[in-house]
Amino acid sequence: MKRPEKEAVVAQLTAQFRDADAVYLTEYRGLTVPQISDLREKLGRDTSYTVAKNTLARIAAKEAGIEGLDEILAGPTAITFVKGDFIEAAKTIRDFAKENKALIIKGGYADGTVYDAEGATKLADLKSRPQLLAEFAGDIKATMSKAAYLFNALPTKAVRTIDALREKQEKAA
Repeated sequence: MKRPEKEAVVAQLTAQFRDADAVYLTEYRGLTVPQISDLREKLGRDTSYTVAKNTLARIAAKEAGIEGLDEILAGPTAITFVKGDFIEAAKTIRDFAKENKALIIKGGYADGTVYDAEGATKLADLKSRPQLLAEFAGDIKATMSKAAYLFNALPTKAVRTIDALREKQEKAA
């Protein structure tokens, strides 16, 4: 590649690094073109799966303010730029790697932290944002139901107690 072409690639990669909520690095050696197309399709529209030269990717990552990817950017590397829910993308990559042994997860970057292969795989075990919100809503609903029951139980108990006292007085009279 000529220097102007390299500068254009670095500028494009830098923009992708800055715009991404998370980045996953994988080794794609051994995957066929249809398998890579299948992975791209599974990742969805908000995610791009790009093969780039490691040197250019290192320069772009540094320009985007991401430090610590140098060790991971070795050998054939494909970069997954994720916008939005990066936990779902991690799950997709993990599941795809289980089905296709040629795909190797090398590491990642999310929320200001660089992850090694094990850490990037563990991200897939986390619950996604919609799951956490659903659980939170369920917990709030359960708490509200308990509170409503308790608030209703006190007056009901008081009424029953007063009614029992009244009946006792009527029998005594």
